[in-house]
Amino acid sequence: MSSERASVTSGGQHTATTVLVRYFASARAASDVDEEHVRLPAGASVADAVAELRRLHPGALPRILDAAGFLLDGVAVRDRARELPDGGELDVLPPFAGG
Repeated sequence: MSSERASVTSGGQHTATTVLVRYFASARAASDVDEEHVRLPAGASVADAVAELRRLHPGALPRILDAAGFLLDGVAVRDRARELPDGGELDVLPPFAGG
């Protein structure tokens, strides 16, 4: 298991979840990275990930996160309380202008 994956206790339970966060358009510019692995406590939600992104990138990204949409493993997130799977991909999609 790579160091980017969840820690596991001797009982086999996950103690942490790692997700790959991918940034697009203005979110990419505000975070200054294309993507990054974010480690969160096991059972963390999309809302928890967004809070951590705010902490990691306190400049312009929080404003963008307020209006952004999210995809979790390619599926639109409607409920930010949704639990993140270990090894999942969370895409940050700011509003796009135009049609």
